[in-house]
Amino acid sequence: MLELLTGLGLATSAGLNAWIPLLVVGLLSRYTGLLTLPEAWQWLDNGWLLSVLAGLFVIELVADKIPIVDSVNDVVQTVIRPGSGGVVFGAGSSAETAAVTDPAQLFSGGDWQPIAVGVAIALAVHVAKALLRAILNTATAGLAAPVLSTVEDAGSVSLAVAAILVPVLVIGLLLGLPLLTWWLVRRVRRRRRAANATGTDHRIR
Repeated sequence: MLELLTGLGLATSAGLNAWIPLLVVGLLSRYTGLLTLPEAWQWLDNGWLLSVLAGLFVIELVADKIPIVDSVNDVVQTVIRPGSGGVVFGAGSSAETAAVTDPAQLFSGGDWQPIAVGVAIALAVHVAKALLRAILNTATAGLAAPVLSTVEDAGSVSLAVAAILVPVLVIGLLLGLPLLTWWLVRRVRRRRRAANATGTDHRIR
């Protein structure tokens, strides 16, 4: 059960930001005793790979907060985020973590099954995120982009860390993210209605 939550949290994190869960998994495996990757996934804690991932993360950190550029980035990430989700689901669900010292075999059909599940989860999250971002960018003339990107990055970090250290928290975070999104949508709509009403009043006067 905990292994499934670990994989779920990491794959969802990848759907929000491809590089964050890869960095979290790699850094914790390389520099701490909180995560021990199985042999097939130990390439994730390679120092050169982590340096490249860190560089890619910084690029996306900036690009994802710029209106229009963030939409282009979402198109590019349509392949990358699901791929990352497959990798981290497969690696995380089979690793020894602070919460799981004897990981069970989740799938009996081979190593490709957890990867496929991770790809599907990350793709679904990515598509939902991209659609919501496009709607809110249109509604706010791009002003929502940096706010949404910051929330997504924070959610991605929280999910990735929780998935490894305290997997049960993943459930609460997954329930909280839609609520936070709903609250943001309502706030944007309220401000837009207020702005429209003010503009109408000015035209009447």
